[in-house]
Amino acid sequence: MTKKILLSVFILPAAMAFAQQYGGMWIPTELNEKEMKDLGMKISAKDIFNTQKPSIKDAVVQFNGGCTAEIISPKGLLLTNHHCGYGQIQAHSTVQNDLLSNGFWAKNPDGELPNPGVKVDFIVDIKEVTDHILEGTDNLVEPELTKKINKNIEVYKNSQKIESYQSIIVKSMYYGNKFYAFTTETYKDIRLVGAPPQSIGKFGSDTDNWVWPRHTGDFSMFRIYAGKDNKPAEYSKDNIPYVPKHYLPVSIKDKAENDFTFVFGFPGKTTEYLPAVAVEKIMTDIDPARIAVRDVALKTLDEKMRVDSETRIKYASKYASVANYWKKWIGEVEGLKKSNAVEKKVMYEGSLVAKNPEIKTTLDQLNKLYNDQAPYALNNAYYTEVVRNAETLKLAGDYYDYIASVESGKMEEKELTKLKSKVTSFYKDYSAELDAKVTAKLLALYANKTAPQFLPAGFNKYKDENQNIPMIEEMSKNSIVTGRAQVNGAALTGDIEKAFSNQDKLIKTLKKDPIYQLYASMKETYMKTADPQFTSLQGKIDDLQKKFMAQQMATDKDRKFFPDANSTLRVTYGKVKGSTPRDAVSYGYQTHLAGVMEKYVPGDYEFDVPKKLIDLYNKKDYGNYKDKTGDVPVGFTATNHTTGGNSGSPALDANGNLVGLNFDRQWEGTMSDINYDPRFSRNIMVDTKYILFIIEKFADSKWLIDEMKVIK
Repeated sequence: MTKKILLSVFILPAAMAFAQQYGGMWIPTELNEKEMKDLGMKISAKDIFNTQKPSIKDAVVQFNGGCTAEIISPKGLLLTNHHCGYGQIQAHSTVQNDLLSNGFWAKNPDGELPNPGVKVDFIVDIKEVTDHILEGTDNLVEPELTKKINKNIEVYKNSQKIESYQSIIVKSMYYGNKFYAFTTETYKDIRLVGAPPQSIGKFGSDTDNWVWPRHTGDFSMFRIYAGKDNKPAEYSKDNIPYVPKHYLPVSIKDKAENDFTFVFGFPGKTTEYLPAVAVEKIMTDIDPARIAVRDVALKTLDEKMRVDSETRIKYASKYASVANYWKKWIGEVEGLKKSNAVEKKVMYEGSLVAKNPEIKTTLDQLNKLYNDQAPYALNNAYYTEVVRNAETLKLAGDYYDYIASVESGKMEEKELTKLKSKVTSFYKDYSAELDAKVTAKLLALYANKTAPQFLPAGFNKYKDENQNIPMIEEMSKNSIVTGRAQVNGAALTGDIEKAFSNQDKLIKTLKKDPIYQLYASMKETYMKTADPQFTSLQGKIDDLQKKFMAQQMATDKDRKFFPDANSTLRVTYGKVKGSTPRDAVSYGYQTHLAGVMEKYVPGDYEFDVPKKLIDLYNKKDYGNYKDKTGDVPVGFTATNHTTGGNSGSPALDANGNLVGLNFDRQWEGTMSDINYDPRFSRNIMVDTKYILFIIEKFADSKWLIDEMKVIK
């Protein structure tokens, strides 16, 4: 095993072998400029992040709190993934005007569509503030330690002078060993400019998700609007397109294997520094439990969505969201096994102990804690996934929390307004009848997979899903939670104000509601038998993980450590590259439009192709967007270390020009959140040539191309 690992690393180009042995998601103020230039970068680190003059960071934003986007014109034109803008495209869709199926392209700025609640965040500055935040904490233990840290954070934030539209966010790094302050600037008037039909933007859908070769045009376009002073403003028809400090030139030059590339964005979460025992539990217990729950939910939803267009539109975004991590976890388990992640961790821990024997004590304690936590962690995985994916139970949970707030005297008017808004929005895309079936099947899974000590009394009656379906349907019909029964003369799905008009009666009715009672029995049993133990042990694990992280950094002087992703701005870099993930299987780094046509299945919800795209292909009407093969490149892969949150991130070349739009990872490498392996870990990007080809030739929206600076 050891020889295989070493060989596979060192057959990479010499400069890459060291640079990407462990991957890397680097804070942009702490880039290793020499290493990046050794790999081929031609610009400087100051061109990437600079607070004194415009730099690439001024063109990169966090999109609506979860994805990344980038500015590609002097008029605030914003590019992100189709799946990142999916909720907004869906919100503007109806059965009569189905923008998901038909696509949408504004013909001029007046046709751009507002999206209430959507925002983008710029990073204005980043500072390490460890000394400020850890001041006076040397001799403290929990919970006093956290209280002091939180107090120090507030003191620091209050000491900084910022504008009304700016915020300071202080984030822990390296498991609490360091802290960084991020100054953000938020714009709230974001309008939909264009999106291809999902037959392009979601081509391959669930079958191709996390898979290479990939042929998905996963992009959508928005525009940032500002007040007449170019500063953030609430939506107004009088707002004007935002003028950015910097926007990205768009390159349509051909790519070659081993070209330098870097990705700039907001990766969500990684756990690269866990001990071997933690990785083993994820691989054998936690991920399989999550997969099992979502597998049931997805199959049940899919049966209905395939035969009913209204359900398909209503559940499109939710289904995609559930399916995304379901498939990711499947790949993660396979990747962890294939890359020998646990064995590699054990070997690495042995090398650390050889240099610093004190680490053995830390590891022994972590092993015991993880083993002690295992049954509670497994129940946590099943319980949280069942309640999340059985939407009827999720709704009951909202009302359970509402009653608790009222009875404790903590329910404020603004919180009540927020709850009403939340559930009203939820009911808009909710089918009580469909979810009764989902809930029935998930209850059977929970009853069969959960140890008896974690189940409510009498829960064995839910073990047979065939018996559950009529039983839960009957409960659903008689439930105000589902909106199929009324309270105070109204359904919660209809006149919510009337339904809430008599609070005492509402609460009394909820407490007798069959769905509410089912949820309450599950919640209260979980909170009594599993959550306290799970949480207590996790607190001890977190304390030791902080110590283990510090020990790793102090002991391994040859390794460059980057902080785990936590939705803060990061740079990752590598090279355009194909892969050989399995014996006798070799992937090239580039896909083309011809591959779209090879996958084409007329009428199929995943692999149908619009007639106009077929016509363009048959005529070879490619304009400036074909490469040296004579075809239009669609996607490409590279060795950049990415994760969720990097969706929509700009992929840039050695000169800082946009060459692609990050949207996925190769399935064989999804374990890179836990164990980056340069043999398998590839990020997947839409090629800018395909994006511009679709905009100009398919959408007839050359006015958008004319805004951009295109590098040929």
